[in-house]
Amino acid sequence: MTTIALFHSVLGVRPGILAAADQLRAAGHDVRVVDQYGGRVFDDYEEASKFAEQIGFPTLMASAAEVVQGLPEELLVAGFSNGGGMAEYVATQRPVAGVVMLSGALPLEMLDVEAWPAGVPAQIHYAVDDPYRNQAWIDEVAATVRDAGGRAQVFDYPGGGHLFTDASLPREYDQGATKLLWSRVLPFCDAAAAAFGRQSATDR
Repeated sequence: MTTIALFHSVLGVRPGILAAADQLRAAGHDVRVVDQYGGRVFDDYEEASKFAEQIGFPTLMASAAEVVQGLPEELLVAGFSNGGGMAEYVATQRPVAGVVMLSGALPLEMLDVEAWPAGVPAQIHYAVDDPYRNQAWIDEVAATVRDAGGRAQVFDYPGGGHLFTDASLPREYDQGATKLLWSRVLPFCDAAAAAFGRQSATDR
């Protein structure tokens, strides 16, 4: 069993986040859903973005790092949309086994950090026509991971849904793409946790 901290999208802890947590728990993981909005949930991206900006991204990043204090060293971090950036930031602040970025990947300079942690693997998942997709950012993050000796996998999915795994967003949801995504994420979590455990044993 691996502990996974799961960060929500800019829309908050919608049903899609809870469904993702259920997928991970069904695979045997201990999942901590991190609610950075205090229960607020949005249907509109513009309204949600304004709310996040009011909180402030430095505040969100600081709270993301704080909430995972005390969790096991073999922690995996994952996040949707803005939550992908939160997962990245946490990985630069404490030991983690791996990072999963779902429809959200930010260059490290946007997080005010200089380097990716050595050897930490990552996955990046995006719909091809996601209106919030920035290919230059994806390429930069993947290159940053590889330059630090980690394995970086980038997966593309058909369609234009930003949160295409969330069935409560019918305009975005893609059942086939969701199934394919989890067929990739779950083995990654298992492999990353196992590799981290082997490395930790060697270090001792």
